[in-house]
Amino acid sequence: MEDYLKAIYYLQNETGDRVGTSALAEYMNVEQPTVTSMMKKLAERDFVQYEPYQGVKLTDTGIPIALEIIRHHRLLERYLADHLEYDWAEVHDEADRLEHHISSQLADRIEEQLGDPAVDPHGDPIPTADLNVSAQQSGETLADHQEGDSVRIERVPDRDPALLRYLSDHGIHPGTVVEVVETTSFGMVTLDPDSGDQPVALPEDVARSISTSLTQGAN
Repeated sequence: MEDYLKAIYYLQNETGDRVGTSALAEYMNVEQPTVTSMMKKLAERDFVQYEPYQGVKLTDTGIPIALEIIRHHRLLERYLADHLEYDWAEVHDEADRLEHHISSQLADRIEEQLGDPAVDPHGDPIPTADLNVSAQQSGETLADHQEGDSVRIERVPDRDPALLRYLSDHGIHPGTVVEVVETTSFGMVTLDPDSGDQPVALPEDVARSISTSLTQGAN
């Protein structure tokens, strides 16, 4: 149930609206009848509002449960990366396995040990102990910028280990500043990292999944 509530929270944030069961099934990698069955159970517990063919949204009862498990997940990712030397491409799956098995007290101790981090290794905000979430990013992505723009990477998707390794190999992480050097008509975006690493080309769909902000002096 926690996995479903967490997934609904993510998708609801992306769309700003109710989440379709087909989108949820794809996200969870399960069959749609499985999702429908679970939505009925969650609705019975007042964790979600569910109407057939109208989608689903979290209730005031479901939101804190989703945020608590997201807090566990992102703190674990940060701890695994910072203290146990996990690669950032590995921490998502490991945190998925552990997030359901730690208490709120242990999560608080991990947060204290880490020095109250604001974001996880991929740039996603970590809910505080009272389940407040810092403001989301501006909504800009790499695909929205023009050639010559200098932008800061704010967030990268965390569910594709191959993409994370590719970005890491080219020195691209949250906080990295890059220049958009070329956008092509066939959907490629080429970046030049300020770190001096070699330019990197990304398909437009990947560029659209990476959140950014313009740096001062950008076009």
